[in-house]
Amino acid sequence: MFVNCNLIDRIKLPFRKDRELVRSIYSILGFYPHHIKYYKQALAHKSTARSGSKGAGEHNERLEYLGDAVLESIVSDILYRRYSDRREGFLTNTRSKLVQRDTLNKLATEIGLERLVRSNSHSASHNSYMGGNAFEALVGAIYLDRGYDACMHFMRDRILKAVINIDKMAAKEVNFKSKLIEWAQKNKLKLEFRIIEERRENNSTPVFVTRTIIEGLDGETGRGYSKKESHQQAAKATLAALKTDKDWARAIFDAKARRTAEEEEPVALVPDTIDENQ
Repeated sequence: MFVNCNLIDRIKLPFRKDRELVRSIYSILGFYPHHIKYYKQALAHKSTARSGSKGAGEHNERLEYLGDAVLESIVSDILYRRYSDRREGFLTNTRSKLVQRDTLNKLATEIGLERLVRSNSHSASHNSYMGGNAFEALVGAIYLDRGYDACMHFMRDRILKAVINIDKMAAKEVNFKSKLIEWAQKNKLKLEFRIIEERRENNSTPVFVTRTIIEGLDGETGRGYSKKESHQQAAKATLAALKTDKDWARAIFDAKARRTAEEEEPVALVPDTIDENQ
């Protein structure tokens, strides 16, 4: 896309490198930033923060948090309007596919955002989510700089119309249950999907609620209009919880350790070889 260099030159920027950044941001967003500081922060991985500094405003984790919430809201809005006849389960699944980390990583690469991220070389080679995190932070920066409507324009017109085929993404099946089963098998964990509620919504549509149980510990629940859908939603919620709730994950492996220790213990003393009748 052509960038009006004269317009950029009229923007008061203290350094030449800021002008280059504005040009790059314009090519991605399709509009100019009002406050370049937000975008600088969005593109700064936490590894760039000064050692010993509290520096929450020096890297992009806070903007990533904000952008995650804004992104979910905007994608929900777009899908709600686009698929007016589809149920909540379909909308939720499609939104999950669009905002999942793998999708955001690919987006960051395709729009040229990944190459703008600043990090130390060690972190760059070991962090496979850096691009996706920066994409969320970018959305947070747009929100602070230009507001919700600008975020909507970016996602609807620059991303979902030009980069992602929404209908193709919606049709793509993501099997969260298989992912969870595979994880449990690799770690030799006992996993169960248990239907804990079955009812009819509005006296007609069946609704199922499934809970995952790992090593005897209650996991997350999922709701769906079929048992399969409720299993998928429970598995998805469980996978998310395993990543964020470290205490619960630790409790699962502690329970496994206790179970395996009990299984390895002898169930009775070895019989004596002495004949009691003698």
